Amino acid sequence: MTGRRLTSLLAYVTTAATGASLLTGCGVLPGTTGGSREPVTVMTWAPDQTRATNMPGMPAMAQAYARWVNSQGGIDGHELRILTCNEQNTTAGAAACARRAVRENAVAVVGSYSQNGRAFMAPLEAAGVPYIGGYGISEDEFTSPLSYPVNGGQAALIAGHGMQLAGSCRTVSLVRPDTLAGDKLPELLNSGLRKASHRGAVDIPAVEDAAEYIAPATTARKKAGDKDGCVTAVLGERTQTFFDSFRRLPEEERGSDGGEDSGDDSGGKNETVRISSVLGSVGQPVIDRTGGAHSPFEGAFVTGWYPEASDKSWAPMRKVIQEHAFADNRVDPADAGVQTTWIAYTVLKEVVEALDADTITASQIAHALDRGERIDTGGLTPVLRWKYEDLLGAPSFPRIVNHEVTFQVVRKGQLVAQRPGFVDVGETVLSAP
Repeated sequence: MTGRRLTSLLAYVTTAATGASLLTGCGVLPGTTGGSREPVTVMTWAPDQTRATNMPGMPAMAQAYARWVNSQGGIDGHELRILTCNEQNTTAGAAACARRAVRENAVAVVGSYSQNGRAFMAPLEAAGVPYIGGYGISEDEFTSPLSYPVNGGQAALIAGHGMQLAGSCRTVSLVRPDTLAGDKLPELLNSGLRKASHRGAVDIPAVEDAAEYIAPATTARKKAGDKDGCVTAVLGERTQTFFDSFRRLPEEERGSDGGEDSGDDSGGKNETVRISSVLGSVGQPVIDRTGGAHSPFEGAFVTGWYPEASDKSWAPMRKVIQEHAFADNRVDPADAGVQTTWIAYTVLKEVVEALDADTITASQIAHALDRGERIDTGGLTPVLRWKYEDLLGAPSFPRIVNHEVTFQVVRKGQLVAQRPGFVDVGETVLSAP
């Protein structure tokens, strides 16, 4: 065979092999410079269309993130493949999603929401699949060695909220779910209130998925008192329902919530009862839906994990949403679930890039995080790292590494910073029973 014919044959075989590789979905991604790297498959789950809290924006944000990163050539040459699952707010649903993630060879579960930690962590732990950047709503997210939380969860929010309220509220009524998770909230809130030598909050358990809350609203109003009282509700998606019931109370039972916003943090000048909550129960989307500047949340205190939605640190996420999820109304850049998912995928991206391997496995990701891979989230959180010495070590929440929160307030229909920067609540969480 002549050299010319041999060269032509090799060229033909190479071209055919390349075409077959692209047709089967393997090989080089458009935009990459060479090599043959395996796709990276992960799962994002959240409840949708249930009677309690729903988080459809989290899987939708994951899909938008994948469209964006794959348009750039993937993560370090790896195509990012997203599995989504409706967790349904049930233990059976959470367990089914986890088993599916294992069955379909997901190397991580990323940016997901579930209150059913025991149901989903057991299958993931058995298969060695890491849980990165869960919403922070279940206790198991802060105890499992395979969980890598990006925020301090409800523990940090509630403890920080107590600190935020201590300077403005003489008496605090806490309306919270009558659940095992809800049972932990009073002591966490009280740990924050105690930082200012404040007396503990009045604990008012309520049904998590009620259609109205007239009875607990009446109790909360009476217990808050007539002078500098505060009513805080942490009921997830039903918080809006609670404050709608609160607003419907006769004026003599709820105090006046009228008056123009004075621009300070004392609420309207005629107010006798201040309302408040935490991110996830109240956020910009809820404020917008309930009337903006005329919303019942005008003047409310809100404790969050991250900077306010208008902060410039969110610009990269907003650009991705605009370009890759512009028609999907589930993806709201001001939604805490969407924000958490963005941060969780930032962790995944940095870890995969640091591994620099043709094949990425669950054990590689977990090992990289355990050995201290540092994750810079662009100012949305402190630098994240999960080495042993970075863990807060609180008895019920040992996996917390980010124990900073932000204090916000609703002014003219917008959540804005009540004070600049982050507030460290680590010692407050540690002091909770």
